[in-house]
Amino acid sequence: MPPTAPLAATATLDVAALRTHFPALQGGAAHFDGPGGSQIPSVVAQAVAAAMTAPMSTRGSVTTAEQNSDSHVLAARSALADLLGAQPGGVVFGRSMTALTFDLSRTLAKDWGPGDEVVVSRLDHDANIRPWILAAEAVGATVRWAEFDPATGELDPQAFADVLTDRTRLVAVTGASNLIGTRPDLPAIAGLAHERGALLFVDAVHLAAHATVDLQALGADVVACSPYKFFGPHCGALAADPAFLETLRPDKLAPSSDAVPERFELGTLPYELMAGTAAAIDFMADLVPAADAGASRRERLVRSMAAVEEHELALRGRIEAALVELPGATLYSRAAHRTPTLLVLFSGQDGSGRDSAEIYRFLAGRGVNVPASNFYALEASRALGLGDAGALRIGLASYTDDDDVDRLLDGLEAYFAQA
Repeated sequence: MPPTAPLAATATLDVAALRTHFPALQGGAAHFDGPGGSQIPSVVAQAVAAAMTAPMSTRGSVTTAEQNSDSHVLAARSALADLLGAQPGGVVFGRSMTALTFDLSRTLAKDWGPGDEVVVSRLDHDANIRPWILAAEAVGATVRWAEFDPATGELDPQAFADVLTDRTRLVAVTGASNLIGTRPDLPAIAGLAHERGALLFVDAVHLAAHATVDLQALGADVVACSPYKFFGPHCGALAADPAFLETLRPDKLAPSSDAVPERFELGTLPYELMAGTAAAIDFMADLVPAADAGASRRERLVRSMAAVEEHELALRGRIEAALVELPGATLYSRAAHRTPTLLVLFSGQDGSGRDSAEIYRFLAGRGVNVPASNFYALEASRALGLGDAGALRIGLASYTDDDDVDRLLDGLEAYFAQA
């Protein structure tokens, strides 16, 4: 099946009202750096502070402090399950998506050996490449690459079909490229992987901030995300079918729980970050008014994210139309189905590349935050011909407004006027 189009919003995002919840936006900067981490609404900071200042201890059921910690864990699992279309009992919390992926790769690799294969995508962030490569190398398994088309930015499912074999044990692919925004056809890739008996691990870190995520609809066996990309604290989470997790035996301390999902969570959990994560997801669910007073949080999340997609798509169109009019602009975000994330490089009249880092610094001096880098999508940056330097990345968020876009475009025009 082809990638689905953005859901039609049944309500409009009130961006002006939304922005009042973000203290950082009152600082005067226009933030186009959301793909590296969103700004944080007050309610999330308050939830973290409330958890840390209330009685809190190791999770349990006897004292108030133990019960508070337990409630934060259960609330976070429930919220993340609603966000990812998963079951609370299949949600694993961790230090970061990267740390969780390393842990899972080592666990899965216990059953791999010479002759087995894993498939990674050249489009991905290194957090969904290097853990699998290192785990495969440690046991003598083979790594195969699914290549994307640098000219179009598309990652065709055929790229996976070309490298999958009956020895493929796992396919790792992004839900959306953090560098150029491409959203691959995950259900098609899942079908190909499962036909070969392979697992599908989806990095939804960038996707979850811009669209509805559904573990089953995507066909993923595991999906991972980072709450700090969608208004939450700096931490990570992954979700899978609890029955699948029951089959895995990660390394753990002898006294620690062997229950799922606790067996995957090493050490004491950061309860305050879990409280903040639940608050962030509740905030997302209420970005637009619910059509039905009895709507579930999952239903409200789907409705809100539809409105977010509609808003971000309109602003992306404005920026794209203006960028192509600027001298020497090359846009690398070209896929038909993608997030509002634009990678652009500017060249001079002699064909030489302008320094993206210089433009980054110039715009920052005008209070417009547009970073330049490969953003850990190292393989993708190299495949695009950008080397390790990358380019300028313009990342929209739900709180981006037309004034922000005006400041961005004015800043770019000012840079070229003086360059």
